[in-house]
Amino acid sequence: MDRRFAVIDLETTGHSPSKGDKIIEVGLVIIENDEITDEFSTLLHPGKDISPFITKLTGISNDDVKKAPRFQDKADEIAALLQNSYIIAHNVPFDLGFINEEFAFAGLKKLQNPVLDTVELSRILCPKAPGFKLGQLAEFMNLDHHDPHRALSDAFVTAKLFLTLKQKLYTLPYETVTQLLQLSKQLKSDLEELLYDCQQAFGMSIEPEAGMDSFRGMAFRAIEIPKKKHFDIATAFGNYLDDIFEEDGSMQKLMTRYEKRDGQREMSETIYDAFQSNNHALIEAETGTGKSLAYLIPAVYEAVRTNKRIVISTYTIQLQAQLMEEEIPLIRKLLPFSFDVALLKGKQHYISLEKFERSLANMQSDNYDITLTKSMILVWLTETDTGDIDEIQLPSSGYYFYRGISSDSEGFADPNSPWFSRSYYQKARKKAQQADILITNHALLSTDMFNEYQFLPSYNKAIIDEAHHLEETASKHYGLKLDYVSIQYMLSHIGATDEDGWLNTTLVKYRFTAEYFPFETWNDIFQKAKHEADDMFRMIFQYVIEQKQRDRSLSDIGRIQYRFQTDEAYSSKWNVILEMVSRFIFYVRDLIHMLSQLDYHASEMDVFDRHEKINLQESIESLQSIIDRMEELFLMEDEQDPQVKWIEIEAKGAKNAVYLYSEPTDMSEILADEFFSQKKSLILTSATLTMKNSFTFVQNRLGLMPEDTVAVKIESPFSYENQVQLMIPNDFPDVRQGNQDDFIYSTCEAILSLADITQGRMLVLFTSYDMLRKSYWLLKDMMNAEDYMVIAQGISSGSRSRLKKNFQSFDQSILLGTSSFWEGVDIPGEDLSCLMIVRLPFQPPNHPIYEAKSQRFKNNGKNAFFELALPNAVIRFKQGFGRLIRSAGDRGIVFVCDARIVKSRYGRFFTQSIPSVPVTYDSTEKLMDKAEKWF
Repeated sequence: MDRRFAVIDLETTGHSPSKGDKIIEVGLVIIENDEITDEFSTLLHPGKDISPFITKLTGISNDDVKKAPRFQDKADEIAALLQNSYIIAHNVPFDLGFINEEFAFAGLKKLQNPVLDTVELSRILCPKAPGFKLGQLAEFMNLDHHDPHRALSDAFVTAKLFLTLKQKLYTLPYETVTQLLQLSKQLKSDLEELLYDCQQAFGMSIEPEAGMDSFRGMAFRAIEIPKKKHFDIATAFGNYLDDIFEEDGSMQKLMTRYEKRDGQREMSETIYDAFQSNNHALIEAETGTGKSLAYLIPAVYEAVRTNKRIVISTYTIQLQAQLMEEEIPLIRKLLPFSFDVALLKGKQHYISLEKFERSLANMQSDNYDITLTKSMILVWLTETDTGDIDEIQLPSSGYYFYRGISSDSEGFADPNSPWFSRSYYQKARKKAQQADILITNHALLSTDMFNEYQFLPSYNKAIIDEAHHLEETASKHYGLKLDYVSIQYMLSHIGATDEDGWLNTTLVKYRFTAEYFPFETWNDIFQKAKHEADDMFRMIFQYVIEQKQRDRSLSDIGRIQYRFQTDEAYSSKWNVILEMVSRFIFYVRDLIHMLSQLDYHASEMDVFDRHEKINLQESIESLQSIIDRMEELFLMEDEQDPQVKWIEIEAKGAKNAVYLYSEPTDMSEILADEFFSQKKSLILTSATLTMKNSFTFVQNRLGLMPEDTVAVKIESPFSYENQVQLMIPNDFPDVRQGNQDDFIYSTCEAILSLADITQGRMLVLFTSYDMLRKSYWLLKDMMNAEDYMVIAQGISSGSRSRLKKNFQSFDQSILLGTSSFWEGVDIPGEDLSCLMIVRLPFQPPNHPIYEAKSQRFKNNGKNAFFELALPNAVIRFKQGFGRLIRSAGDRGIVFVCDARIVKSRYGRFFTQSIPSVPVTYDSTEKLMDKAEKWF
């Protein structure tokens, strides 16, 4: 049916009409018969000053609106254009809120038109989009966007976006449209009539189109897994390297800006040799080596030659995506033979169609985020080949819903189930079993390692990229964790017999009586268990607060961390906690007993279907897992397997926001026994494995025997001597003498001075969130708002990649980061000209894991600082240093505010562990002069 749509965009003085913000520009576009038929645009005088930030964002200044009309002068004309139309905007509540506020002020009725929000529509119909801002969507859909943040231009782009989305809607399968129609009443957009029109367009033909499958009212993309082919390789490995890397080789022909890198070939040959001799290898490949390509070539060659898969494990999802989307396609062009590649993640990443189908039948308790999540998933299922939830960005609380519909919640796989052949996880496993190269992550690699190798298909050779994270990841997976939310989530999932959990649903469905299930006893003990858990975690929370008050030095990383021992007797309160733990375990055992009795009666009567059996078995296992973890954390101490146990609390969070952890104090023997002795050849590579060119530290941490391990350092092809200046000021206050505020002030002065020289383009790395926050607000006070865009992790909204993109999109910007920004952030070229490292990245000495490991070193007569703290800090420093130079054409300054790098006896470990660069240690004023001249 033909409908009229009015697409509106506003530029305003701020975000809140209720606080006096006003419209400064209106852009309107009319759509009829799927064509843009009219437009309207006007500047408006807001009756107040436009801030420099808004002027910078929109280009609209106070002079531009000096002679412009007021809104009330144009109100009737705008109202007439909006009449009898759907109102469309990119974030409708924002634009409609401003328009209605102005209409009320002008004496007009507030708009009651049906609305369509293109943010919401984009999330539903383009769930794979990298982001949902107008500019991001325009780029994703190849829509021209000539003048961002000007009302008419934005309105035109929003109109084109809507027409593209409407077109996409009509390509969806009948089942998907029908399911969306059922969900649409809880969405912000008035979508019912559009979806009904779309549904009617199918007429009598509702057969699934080619490439689509449908089952039980859901449509999803059909996936075929090709059978594995085997190729014989006769050519020697060196010949392939000659064909690829030498002058006029295939690499040069494929890549227009290819630069020959000797280190790349050296790395490939080292890996090939290690595979042939069945040795392990440690390879530090500095920035610019091109290590992904260097290890993929010998891995593919070896896998195809021997017909035995090789595993490649990464730490980050980003690197997995890079391998699959960039490196593997390039390798396919470089090598003259075919090979199969698969990506396998943990079960929690893959959606369960069975669980999702059940959730669609139950919408009574859905909030908006869950409705939006379901709508997004319905469309995504028509596009995805993997069922991997990482492909889309769910709304925040959508991830809690997703936990209940992931393959991890399916329980034991039943090959006889009609869902088994449609399971994304089972398809991923099958593909992995047929692959020559299997790409996974350190988390699943570790889970597999500590569960008798039952999660990954068998392998004997592997490449571990980002290997400096292997010990930490393995330690987490060998250890255990437990928190209040997880316990309550599990209990709520089961529920009392008068609640919405699966137990009540099942008992009602099969009409169980008190003869077969003790309803009153269950409810009594169930409520006692929930209350005991709540009281117990509140008591633990309070206990940690009291310890923090006694010991101000307790580690604080946004959460307060407190290390404990099971036999500690610091106060009677701890004994009360232990009593509560015992009581809670007692209640949970009773719950398990009653569920086991239910299982017995159900089996005798043969009444439960597969879904109920899985729920029952899973619930028993989950409750037993809670008991096991509580006992290990609080009631047991194994002297043969020393563990560090600690509590983390969110001091400003809920009074039961408590997290419990346990990890080994030493992973070396565990990894040696469980991993390195079990595999023929493991290649560990990273840009940061050495300290002062020595691999000793990482070998000791991982339990690698030097006689079985090849250790090679591949130098960077970059000319660091000419590309980087390392500068250290000699006049900063000493933060260790209690001058933190003075130190922060000096840091902020240096940031602004360097920013003037580099026109922003600065990344500032902190080791403390507290120092970052104080610096951010001080910078805001010290500078004019229009000088620089300051973006701060934890303060500015958005993920790490979103903050990075925002930083790159502004001409003069300063990015403040901590923790995750020390590595894995690539900002090549002129976008980044200065890297500031505020403090050397030592772990807090009171961090529970560091504390326990330090004690172990001391007990063995070793120096914990030189054996543990310093190597960790040096490797972290190298990661931070590596953010600056990402290509042969980059130039920049590394400014280290911490004079310990020069003054301390251990400072040379930092400077001698990075590439050789010119170092200047001088007054801040002289450093600024030198920086200006150098640039």
